[in-house]
Amino acid sequence: MGELKVISYNVNGVRAALKKGLADWLKQINPDVVCLQEIKVAREDFDPKPFEALGYHTYIFPAVKKGYSGVAVLSKTKPDNVTEGCGIKMYDDEGRNLTIELGDLSIVSSYFPSGTTGEERQGVKMNYLADFFKFIHDVEKKKGKLIVCGDYNICHKPIDIHNPISNKDTSGFKPEEREWMEKYFESGFIDTFRHFNREPHQYSWWSTRFNSRANNKGWRIDYIAATKNLEKNLVESRMFQDAVHSDHCPVYTKFKF
Repeated sequence: MGELKVISYNVNGVRAALKKGLADWLKQINPDVVCLQEIKVAREDFDPKPFEALGYHTYIFPAVKKGYSGVAVLSKTKPDNVTEGCGIKMYDDEGRNLTIELGDLSIVSSYFPSGTTGEERQGVKMNYLADFFKFIHDVEKKKGKLIVCGDYNICHKPIDIHNPISNKDTSGFKPEEREWMEKYFESGFIDTFRHFNREPHQYSWWSTRFNSRANNKGWRIDYIAATKNLEKNLVESRMFQDAVHSDHCPVYTKFKF
């Protein structure tokens, strides 16, 4: 396989991102695999041609509800297998997980629920975390080598959020969510960005209010996680904060096989 350049990007509407120059940006960066979240498009309204023109095999898993959620994976190499969902109807109806297999490597694009709209959705989020943990470890047991890209909607540590004190009880930084992230990374996954980058003030999402992005008052909620057996294959990881097709920025990790 040689080098494998992986991007994870919550595009906040793939059609809107394409209008803002997403395809040109991908052409310039030229990743091998792109995991997209929050594509917000139905199958019948999605046009794969801009991505196919760049040499990608394109797969989407939209939500049943139009204009909501949904994930996609673009791959330069045709996958051996593509799996939609995690086998739990409630989450699959929201288009939250899509897995491709390239040889002995599986890559997941995942969009975790947000709990910001109130207690009911926060409850859904916590249930999802428990169910996702089981799902991803089942995949890992079967497949061995695994890269899990996505918008996790959680900041792991105080370094990952611009104001940890005032946000300590906010959805996305609640103690029980952060405990889940700790358990997840301790269970055999590497946070590839933090593997290389220890500096503060590095964020992947900014509120569209209060000029947050210009002032870099953000949250790091987008991750590329890799199973421990891929640690020796890690080359570099970074965020492209100058890419402005969305309220998130792309995160990037390069592997060498």
